[in-house]
Amino acid sequence: MPDAATAIRGAGLRVTESRTAVYDALADRPHASADDVFAIVQPRLPVTSRQSVYNALGDFAEAGLVRRIEPAGRAMLFELRVGDNHHHLVCSRCGAVRDVDCVVGHAPCITPADNHGFTVDVAEVTFWGLCPDCATDPH
Repeated sequence: MPDAATAIRGAGLRVTESRTAVYDALADRPHASADDVFAIVQPRLPVTSRQSVYNALGDFAEAGLVRRIEPAGRAMLFELRVGDNHHHLVCSRCGAVRDVDCVVGHAPCITPADNHGFTVDVAEVTFWGLCPDCATDPH
């Protein structure tokens, strides 16, 4: 994974202290919500506002530097792993998220029964269940 400045410049964005801190936070914690990222960035860069974190995440997503994950009923999550059409496992109890490589073959991995004339590039699949810790805990 490239360092923050290289990745941010490579996405066509200006390198700032706040953007660098947000990138580094996502490198340390994949599948983080905006609030999680802010909680990581704020102690490292006390002058950072919650809004600057949201702005950086939005800029990163628009530039293709991060991927937004939107599990139903959960906060939007962000990750640096982009462009490989991977999928996710989400624990329906604790919310843990794990990456799953492309289900079968090459992107889009799955073919819809009827594509209604669309050219499909990517498929997003979310598998729901219990993580190993929750599966062994009866509560």
